[in-house]
Amino acid sequence: MLKVKLISYTNEPEKLIACAAKLCYSQVGAEEIQKNLTDEKVSNFVNMLAEIGHESPIEHITFTFAIEGVSRSLLAQLTRHRIASYSVQSQRYVKANEFEFVLPPEISEIDEAKEEFLRAMKEDVQHYENLTQILKKKHKENLKGLFRFPSYYKEEKIADKLAEKKAIEDARYVLPNACETKLICTFNARSLLNFFEHRCCNRAQWEIRQLATEMLRLVSQIAPNVFKKAG
Repeated sequence: MLKVKLISYTNEPEKLIACAAKLCYSQVGAEEIQKNLTDEKVSNFVNMLAEIGHESPIEHITFTFAIEGVSRSLLAQLTRHRIASYSVQSQRYVKANEFEFVLPPEISEIDEAKEEFLRAMKEDVQHYENLTQILKKKHKENLKGLFRFPSYYKEEKIADKLAEKKAIEDARYVLPNACETKLICTFNARSLLNFFEHRCCNRAQWEIRQLATEMLRLVSQIAPNVFKKAG
């Protein structure tokens, strides 16, 4: 299930935008400008910027989201929005034991399709586990004798860990696009507006549209004037 949390954002974002924009046309510095910025002035100025299309000042504010319950298919679409920062749960270092997956609504609504999909997920889990064990056995044999510790248990434990890590590097290739992942991403507000323009659209794929809609709901509470026409 999709889970989105806004875990960090720029303090007083709209005030910062107004300050940055006013600085472009002011003889005084940012500190002096901020002293004279009331909530009403900030709101009016941010709205004016939106009307005239002066977007560069909104790049100064950022929003960071923690996202869970999305598919690797969505991840491929999300990371096409390149002016953002991403940290994603690694399939190379995190073993996918009985991995979670995203079930598309269109498949869920048809019993026959759902049954076929769940059977495929079950088979993928088994293939992944089988490949991991086969590759792990080979890698562990190759690692024997490379360690020189006084304790055999310690040597065995390290070899086992390294062998599994190498095994899942290749075993992950059988994991499906439906495989669930977790990530943290950071956008500046201008990039978010572009993201919402493309991904809140009815033509966007259902999963990323659901994500974008929830992200828009969260940021609209923090910077309502910036995002009031988004999506």
